[in-house]
Amino acid sequence: MRLTKHAHACVEISTDDGHVLIDPGVYAPKAAELIAETDAILLTHEHPDHVHAEAILAALAARPGLRVWGPAAVVGEWVARFPAQVVAVAPGDAFGAGGLDVTVHGGLHAVIHPDLPRFVNVGYLVDGRIYHPGDSYEAPGVGVEVLLVPVSGPWARFGDAADLVRAVAPARAIQIHDAMLSEIGIASATRFLSAGALVKVDVEHLAPGESVEI
Repeated sequence: MRLTKHAHACVEISTDDGHVLIDPGVYAPKAAELIAETDAILLTHEHPDHVHAEAILAALAARPGLRVWGPAAVVGEWVARFPAQVVAVAPGDAFGAGGLDVTVHGGLHAVIHPDLPRFVNVGYLVDGRIYHPGDSYEAPGVGVEVLLVPVSGPWARFGDAADLVRAVAPARAIQIHDAMLSEIGIASATRFLSAGALVKVDVEHLAPGESVEI
């Protein structure tokens, strides 16, 4: 299994049997290109840094073979326009996407501020191995081999990221949601989330476009 971390929260997962693209948002410069090249897209929630709506809708119209899954808050109106291509999902669902098995977890976006509503946010476990939580520090409650860990945002805290790693206890962890960090910030996140007193595994940093074999 190959995992490619694109800019911010956009992640590509591929095996000999299939391929999915998760959260191609507007912060990813190559989002439109990645969307054009995939047949299966998973969306965690409605924020544009996770959903390049214009590019996805254009691709749906141009390519009948493209399939998109996401919570109803994201894809509700798209289902009516592309009923054979778009599926609304919720925690507890399981399905096949791009030749890979996917289960849905989570439920709510992390708290940004008590005065703001919490958005619907789902996480995806792909092939029983790699978990993408979207914008949430909620543990999925299932075994995870590789955990993707958000490290920046108006709602993000390194301490909460460490607690997620501790709760999930993955064999491997990789940073996502890092577009708001400078080089100093990335170095700080990597240092704070290195194996030691707080977490048992390094939360690795990958540059945009960098791939690892899982």
